[in-house]
Amino acid sequence: MNDTRHAIVDTTVGAITIVGGAAGIQGLYYAEHRPAPDRERFGQRDDASLADAASQLHEYLAGDRRAFDLALDPVGTPFQLRVWHELRQIPYGETRTYGWIATRIGQPTAVRAVGLANGRNPISIVVPCHRVVGANGALTGYAGGVACKRALLDLERGDLLDGSGVALDSVA
Repeated sequence: MNDTRHAIVDTTVGAITIVGGAAGIQGLYYAEHRPAPDRERFGQRDDASLADAASQLHEYLAGDRRAFDLALDPVGTPFQLRVWHELRQIPYGETRTYGWIATRIGQPTAVRAVGLANGRNPISIVVPCHRVVGANGALTGYAGGVACKRALLDLERGDLLDGSGVALDSVA
């Protein structure tokens, strides 16, 4: 029996689909999420049952929340789950590299595998994969696009987003 359900939330970074099950949030996906999720697994739409997650997402994007208080139930391999756990240890407003995460999980040579696991993170924003940058500090790919990643990092730096998800101080 599939107990998943989903809600679609309009945000400053575009429409986001939140997927939840009995044990917690399983996914948070952008409208143009890359790689594209299997939408057949989202279950019935039920905005009311995911209202708390939607509210916390809005608070975060408004700059009023720094940490999420949600039960999470990501589905992944044991390696992916370790990487995703480590992502949650990156403080708000800070960034880390793929190499840093690889070292933290005890596999310092697994930088590429960490990058792949980071890219497969099903709970974007809440599990802050946007806080991971390349070894030289460059922004690398992101499920919602590099511009969205920049906007989230700018938000955490203290810049407010305009209605399009672009940091107000980055608009010329």
